[in-house]
This record gives sequence, C-alpha cells and structure tokens, in this order.
Amino acid sequence: MSTITNVSRRSVLKGLIGAGALVLGARYVPKALLDHSSLADRTEADLATLHPNVFLGIDTDGTVHVVASRSEMGTFIRTSLPLVVADELDADWKRVKIQQAIGGARYGDQNTDGSHSIRSFYDVMRQAGASARLMLIRAAAQQWSVSPSDCTTELHAVVHSATGRRLGYGELAKAASRLPVPKKEELQFKPKSAWRYIGKGMSSIDLADLCTGKAVYGMDAHVDGMVYASVERPPVFGGKVKSYDSQGPLQVPGVRQTIPIDPFKPPCGFQPLGGIAVIADNTWAAFQGRKKLNVVWDNGPNETYDSDAYKKELQATAHQPCKIVRAQGDVDSAFANGAVTYEGDYYVPLLAHASMEPVVALAEFKNGKVTAWAPTQNPQGAQDSIAKELGIRKEDVTCHVTLLGGGFGRKSKPDYIAEAAVLSKKVGRPVKVVWSREDDIKFDYYNAVAAMYLKAALDAKGKPTAWLQRSVFPPIPSIFDVNAVYGDPNHLQQGWTDVPYDIPNLRVENGPAHAHVRIGWLRSVANVYHAFAIQTFTDELAHRAGRDPVDYLLDLIGPPRTIDFKGVDYPNYGASFDTYPWETSRLRRVVEMVAEKSNWGRRKHGNGSGFGFAAHRSFLTYVATVVEVEVNDKGDIAIPRVDMAVDAGLVVNPEVTRAQFEGAAVFGTSVARSGEITAKNGAIQQSNFADYPVARINEVPRQTKVYIVDSDAPPAGVGEPGVPPFVPALCNAIFSASGKRIRELPLSKTNLATRS
Repeated sequence: MSTITNVSRRSVLKGLIGAGALVLGARYVPKALLDHSSLADRTEADLATLHPNVFLGIDTDGTVHVVASRSEMGTFIRTSLPLVVADELDADWKRVKIQQAIGGARYGDQNTDGSHSIRSFYDVMRQAGASARLMLIRAAAQQWSVSPSDCTTELHAVVHSATGRRLGYGELAKAASRLPVPKKEELQFKPKSAWRYIGKGMSSIDLADLCTGKAVYGMDAHVDGMVYASVERPPVFGGKVKSYDSQGPLQVPGVRQTIPIDPFKPPCGFQPLGGIAVIADNTWAAFQGRKKLNVVWDNGPNETYDSDAYKKELQATAHQPCKIVRAQGDVDSAFANGAVTYEGDYYVPLLAHASMEPVVALAEFKNGKVTAWAPTQNPQGAQDSIAKELGIRKEDVTCHVTLLGGGFGRKSKPDYIAEAAVLSKKVGRPVKVVWSREDDIKFDYYNAVAAMYLKAALDAKGKPTAWLQRSVFPPIPSIFDVNAVYGDPNHLQQGWTDVPYDIPNLRVENGPAHAHVRIGWLRSVANVYHAFAIQTFTDELAHRAGRDPVDYLLDLIGPPRTIDFKGVDYPNYGASFDTYPWETSRLRRVVEMVAEKSNWGRRKHGNGSGFGFAAHRSFLTYVATVVEVEVNDKGDIAIPRVDMAVDAGLVVNPEVTRAQFEGAAVFGTSVARSGEITAKNGAIQQSNFADYPVARINEVPRQTKVYIVDSDAPPAGVGEPGVPPFVPALCNAIFSASGKRIRELPLSKTNLATRS
C-alpha cells in the first residue's frame, strides 16, 4: 500500500523550487505521487525569492517543474497542459517533471469538468512559459553584455546568435530569479511554425506507472493509524434513521464501533447523505459489520417516487404548453394554417456515472484542521464542503488529489470527502470511507431523466416551416434549491436553446419537474438527451421526405452564418461570443467531412446492416458522426465502424483527442444499450453491473476513426462532445438496418428481433 504524507511547507519549498528556482509551486505534496528524492537535501540558501507564477519552476540543474492544477482521470490533462508550458519555454520534455497541485485558489478554477481545461488554461500556460523564457534570455544577455533582442532560445538553452555562445537554463536560473517579472505585453509568443509539442502531442507522463501498477489512486492513499468506514445510507433520498442495532456489527472481528452521520439539511448540495457508519480495521470487516446494522428507516416524502409513474408525468407535461425559452416567428399560426405536421416523443432515463473506480476518500481531522486525500475533480469544492460541515475555515482544509479511475462528473461532487472528514472528527483518527459498487450506483448524482416532445409543420418537400420542441427534466439546480423545477440556462443551452436550424418559425420550451433523487452532471450532461431527441427527429423527417439524411440536415442548417441569440439566455458555455461564436459553417464542415471520410452513400447497406448519422455542437466543439450497425434476426447489435469528424479549434494533443472521441463512442454505447436507473417506492433498483451493465468489449465499436479539423480557432472541449451525436447516430443506424425506430432509451426497451 502506498504511503502519502503531509510535508512541511519548508521542505516542499526546497523540493519544488530548488536552487535558484524561478517560481513557487504547490505548498503540500503527496509523497507517493511525486519523486523529489533528488531535491530533498536542498538548503534554505538554495531557495529563490522571486515567484512570478505558481505553475512553473526551474532548478539550477536544469530540471523544469510544472504544477498540474487539473485532475487526471484518463484525459491526459496532466500531460497536455504542461506541454503548452514546455513548448513556450522551449524546454526539453525529457527534463520536465510534473507535480500535482493540492486544492488552492491560487491556481484558479480547479474543477476539472465541463471540458474546458485547455480552453481556460491554454493562454495561462503559454504566458507562464513565455515569462520564464524571457527572464532567461534577459539573464543571459546581462552576462554577455548584449541586447536581449540578439538572443534566442533553442532546446533548454539561450543562444547568442552572433557569437554562438550558449547557456543552459539551469546555469541561468539563479540570475534570472533576480530579474523583474515581465509584463504580459512584453511577451513574445512562439509562432505556430516554431511549436515543438503543441499540435503534435505526447503520450501520458503517467503511462509507465499506469502499466506497472505504480500509479496512485484514491484507494491507495494510506496514513499511519487510519481506520476504514462503510456507511449505510438512507435507501430513499432524504430518508432518516429511526433505529438500528449498534451491537450487531461489533460481533464481526475487526469492527471497532458504529457512528451515526446526521442527515443533510435541505437543499442537499454536496453534504453527506447521512446514515450509520461502521468503523473497522479493514474494508472487509466494515462491509460485513454493516450488514448487521438492521436499520429501520423513515423514508420521508420521496418514498412515493416511482420511475414508471414519473415517466408518464414528464411525458404529460411535455404535451402541455410550457415556459418559452426561445422564440422566433409565429409557430402557432404556421401549425394552424392547415400544414402537414409530424411529431414525436422521446425519452431518456436517469443515468449513473458508474466509473470503474467507485468514490473513496481518506481524511484526518487534527488540531482543528483537515487533511484529505481523494480522487476528486474538484479539490477546492472539497475544501469548501469540509469547512462547512465541520465549521472550520476553508484555509484549514488541505486536499490532495490522487489519480482518478474515471470521473465523468461524479467526482466533482465532494460529498464523499466531507463524509470522511466528518467521521475522522468523530473517531479522532484518520478515516478512509470506501464506497462499494452498490453504494456508487445507488447513491449517485444521476444525470436527469428527460421527456421531450417535438413537432414540425412541413412544406410540400418535407422541409419544416415551423418547429416546436419541449423538454421536461428535473434540473441540476434542485440540489441547491429545493424549489427549482425548471432547467437553468446553463443546461438548456446544451443542445436545446441552440437548435441551429434555419427555420422561420421556431419555439423552444421547457417544462417543470420536481426532483426525487440527487441530480448532477454526467459526461455531456443535458446534451445527451437533447441531441438524441433532435437528431432522431431530424432523421425521421429526412426519411419521411425521402431524402438523404446528410443532405437534409445541411438543408436545415442553411447557409453559413453566425447564430444570433438576441433575446435568448444562452451562456455559450461561459465563453465570449466574440471569441467563440456559434458558427453554422463549422457545423457544416464536420458534416461534409464525416460524409466524405465514411464514404456515406457509397457503402452498401441492407440485410441487417445500416448507417446512421448525427451532428451536434457542445462545449464549443462541432462534431458529426456516422455509425455502421449490424442487427441480426435475434436482435443482437454489432457496431463494425464509427467515423467522427471533430472541429475543436486548436488541438494541443491530437492523439489524446482521438482517444477521447474513441472513448466517447464506448461511453455512448453503454448509455444507448443499457443505461437506465429506475426507482420503486423511492429506492433505486439497480446496484451493480449485473443490473446496470456497461458495454463489454464485444459490444463496443470494433473500429472508430476520428478526423480532426485543422483549425486556427481557439481551443474548445474534447472530453464530452463526442457522446451527444454518437447516441442518435447509433439509433438512426439501427433504423436503417432494421426498420425499427428508437425513440426511447435504452435499446434494451426495444425488441429488435425478427424471429424468436
């Protein structure tokens, strides 16, 4: 078991900065995560006094330290962002060491979700590297008594062009540390033609450790004297303990005690759910002791929640006038003028994250302060939640970030870390809370269930002259406001208010829905169900008109233009419209590219094989997808090939980007084939992979081809945008292969067999 220790500020300053280092890094370092043995003997005199940026440091031996402030969960962000620093610094990648940051406001936003790590930190990292490079150039120019303009950099060295003199970065580190930090306007960034790493990429710096079992995940965290906890939580959201057997668990060898955890005070936010914790010497004892608690619950008002009845309620709401969130033209008049109309209902159930690593956290409360170790996407959120639960200052909470065995948004909610901190205070020693797979699925923050209704008025050629769409789902803000029943702009923007079709009469509506479970963001969030509904409906209209789906979609998108969202509350994923306009030309481009690359229209289909298509913009990235499907007479589905065209603007690490979209096809396969969480009498019915399966290797696409648009546009997201168009493209392909239309997920709800 790996050991992670809390190190003093002095020793970390020695280790991180080293002799003549330019920049201060993290204040605390997980010992097992970082290799600083070669720096451990540095003295106070070696410490630099200038710290212009928290992300970068250079030692006198030439070692470059880059602090990774984002969480690593398989996206290679611990590699890709440091690559930007190294490129602008002109550093030798072999001499770069990556160090994981603890939670701290000095790093800016550390919540690693929303597909914005590169978008938000690309310029920050370039500035960090360029600042250090200019300081090194100026230090060398001083030593040579020449103008800095006569100097340049090559790999890990400053060179005087006229004389060929050269000084390595390590030789210049101490002198450079005495210079003033350059202002942003003084920096000269490298042109694209001079990039060493950006756009070319690099394999993960964690790859060797991942392949040899040395990588440290949350479950690997260990401190001396710690105990383990397993928590029996209310089976119904908002439930409370009426009674339990405190003595039964003590019969299990290794069980130390049972401790009640107070129920949350609404709204739930990221508070622990409450329940009874079993404290033990090991996980097995804690799990076995928990079985003997015999808890009697007061399930509260959510005991009436039944997912089948709730589905009907959502669908009924979707057929009634709802709150208008975008409108242009006169939809009602168009429908009333006797036009031919077409309509459809679509449904996507609750979805669980089900990452391979269930949530886990280790925390120690000592002397009024907390130190925690966890696989978290949101270490600052953990600080905040722990501080609120224990009534201490946020500054008195230290959160170390381990590697994450998948996240998908679940691990940005720090309830499980707060749970460990609460128990540590009660027990008086470090506590590791271990969630079982069953816990992870039954007590998730679920992606919202959604019912959608779409209706179109059609002209003689089958093209819409009017378009109405309604979406009804329990909103994410319900975890922060018990009265929230409507979708917020941040989630309505996700494939709903931004429908990009050039239709004269358009109305977009959202209906109310009360939440009966914790609702949270999952990979692609509302884009999952909104893209499914719109792209399936679009495919239906194309077939009804007897037209090719790709040509039909291009016709609906219309001529290249920038969509005007005047009068619409459209946050644009938090990005400036000046920098990231909604450009239909870019959507058209990926549609045309994927059609060409996939040989759309030129590959034969029939006899159980077919092709489906969909396109979508999410997280500022434009994606078009073609899926090939085979359906046999027993209804078994195979996916021989997937083609994806992606315009994500500037791509820092192309191979990693391809991997993200390949992974999106796998993730989307699980969502489409079997993703479904249901409830009866308020309690979640699924518990493990037996009843909430994820796609197996024989079920996922055999081949996924990803085509990246070469773009000079600013970088956009890549972790999530692949999922939304994949799901409807798969369902449209099934229709092409079988003639059976999919309007409700998962696919297991539809009988695709042609014989028994």
